[in-house]
Amino acid sequence: MIPERELTAWERREIKRLVKSLCANYDSEYGCLPLDCDCVMLHKWWTGGGCKYFRSSVLPAHKALEASLDRKHVKVCKICGGGFVPNGSQAYCSDKCRADGEKQMTAARVKKHRKKQGEV
Repeated sequence: MIPERELTAWERREIKRLVKSLCANYDSEYGCLPLDCDCVMLHKWWTGGGCKYFRSSVLPAHKALEASLDRKHVKVCKICGGGFVPNGSQAYCSDKCRADGEKQMTAARVKKHRKKQGEV
């Protein structure tokens, strides 16, 4: 069993964003429709407990948050700063970030080469 801990600001923010955008049981006017009260997940400060529907149906849409709550290894993308669960030695969260990272590395390599050529 994973020990309970306080959620980080990023985790709380992402949970609120997911509830408001993806949860079928949430209504901005009425809160949690099945329970007819405020949504438990919007006021969550600790891991553990919470809404079973959120955990099983909404959370899988955000792999980095799911991994963070389950204490799996999460990496930070070098380009956009977003969190993601890596597959092997993956350094970027998406193909777009990987392409941007390759452009930056190529530019740095060419700049270094040009500087070296100027010294000779």
